[in-house]
Amino acid sequence: MGKAGNSHAVGMRSEKITKNREPLRPHRKGKVMNIVPLTSSRIAGPLGVLHLPRLWLKESLKARGKLAQGYPGAEGKGFDAMVIGGLGLTVDAVKAFIAAEAPTYPQFEAWVKSQPGATLGKASIHKLNASIRGYIHADADRQSILAASGIPDDENAPVDAIRLNNLDDWEEFYKAELTLPPTAALPSAGPVSEPATVVQATT
Repeated sequence: MGKAGNSHAVGMRSEKITKNREPLRPHRKGKVMNIVPLTSSRIAGPLGVLHLPRLWLKESLKARGKLAQGYPGAEGKGFDAMVIGGLGLTVDAVKAFIAAEAPTYPQFEAWVKSQPGATLGKASIHKLNASIRGYIHADADRQSILAASGIPDDENAPVDAIRLNNLDDWEEFYKAELTLPPTAALPSAGPVSEPATVVQATT
């Protein structure tokens, strides 16, 4: 996507709390693990709200102690704040419901629709989705994400926050789960010796 989204707010920080950190391999203790949330902000559920499934996933993982280090739950200052505010919800209410009920995503949407004062009209959702699609990262965040992914920061590089966050997630997941372990050094076979000459006895 080009820079047409500049009419919307510019400079949203990357979703993760810490940048340029050394990625940590997820720790596992029993069934507990740190999970990179791979659901993109471009995804909407039946309600049609972009990022809402990702918000549910992140907060659900955080409530169970399974969200990868560096990712916020529903208290994020970017898309999370936009969606929660745009739907007329509060961060505390979202966090409390998910912590107490551990809802499936359809159950979470049903709860959203049941909230007094929730803003769910087609026009308001369309406006919210447009602001999410058009959001642009700050230059420093864009450059950091592209560099980590090995992508040149040129005219072909993505500038919108959705695609940059996707790259960030994929890079984090790759480093956590898909990189090959260091190859153990093969033991030295020592100097190659000449094959032994076999002499057959004569009778």
